[in-house]
Amino acid sequence: MAESGVVWESVLRLRMSEHDAHYGGRLVDGARMLALFGDAATELLIQHDGDEGLFVAYDCVEFKAPVYAGDYIEVRGRITHVGRTSRKMEFTAHKVIEANIQPDVPSAARVLNPPRLVTYATGTCVVPLDRQRTI
Repeated sequence: MAESGVVWESVLRLRMSEHDAHYGGRLVDGARMLALFGDAATELLIQHDGDEGLFVAYDCVEFKAPVYAGDYIEVRGRITHVGRTSRKMEFTAHKVIEANIQPDVPSAARVLNPPRLVTYATGTCVVPLDRQRTI
């Protein structure tokens, strides 16, 4: 938990498009999940510091399940530690709706309850002191 018990959290939800499919079978590249984690990190830094900052490193990245075009993904990010300029963060991506569940019915989909964890990561971002502004 970040400073004084304040929890800084970002939530993004979006549908993977055909444009996101990178491999055969409409499989979405894992790098797409990392790009979404970068978007969540940017939002967190703006909320916390008033600046976009810089993502400097991933400490851990785990791809847990495949993502396909048409799936709905919910990305969550949170600040877990605040240093002088560094911000440690944790990210998850869950598949909340699975598309194309019947090959003969392209519009078929189902809500996943519970959602399925597809990617987990931790990382570090930095906001230089001269860019930090309290919001």
